[in-house]
Amino acid sequence: MTKILVIDDEPSIVNLVQAYLKPEGYEVFTAVDGPSGLKAARAFKPDLIILDVMLPGMDGLELLSKLRRESEVYVIMLTARTEETDKIVGLSVGADDYVTKPFSPRELVARVKAALRRLGAGAGSSGEGGVLSFRHVRIDIGARQVMVDDVPIELTAIEFDLLRTLAENRGRVLSREQLLEKVWGGEYFGEMRVVDVHLGHVRSKLGNPETIATVRGVGYRFDDEAL
Repeated sequence: MTKILVIDDEPSIVNLVQAYLKPEGYEVFTAVDGPSGLKAARAFKPDLIILDVMLPGMDGLELLSKLRRESEVYVIMLTARTEETDKIVGLSVGADDYVTKPFSPRELVARVKAALRRLGAGAGSSGEGGVLSFRHVRIDIGARQVMVDDVPIELTAIEFDLLRTLAENRGRVLSREQLLEKVWGGEYFGEMRVVDVHLGHVRSKLGNPETIATVRGVGYRFDDEAL
């Protein structure tokens, strides 16, 4: 059974999210503050976490920063803040997606389903999909592993899917809208800047920003030389 951890200090939010997720067949765990949320994440090993930013004891950003040192679990952040900079900070710390309060429970469930479908497809394709080989970068699609100059690098699920999508379209410019459609799917309703933030992480991990070129006003292009 797929496990989802909800970390929020508002009982009404926790009860609402549980009421919509449990009928979908998910096993739902809950925590009401930062320290217990981090402990629960380590103990239950959830497949996905829904994490509020404003938490007692340890806020969601600090919790996520600690969690990212040991886990690549998919994280959807809940935030009452509407400033774009606050959202970008959450994504920069390591969130995969965010939902702004007040939110539609159906939209949240759609985001959860879309994320789990992507993760399930990736896990289920082990041994399939082949390898994309370039001068500096090697992408094993089935194993979801990336090597840069024969050195393995760790990417989150979203980062891997973005890199794979660009690499499969080497030399072709893909817009943010195209990347959102291909990586997040048609159910995504959030801010397009999520693409920029995650690609910034990918570039940093690749160690060579020129591997993924920015085409101003258009989108992004994978430029490593094919073998």
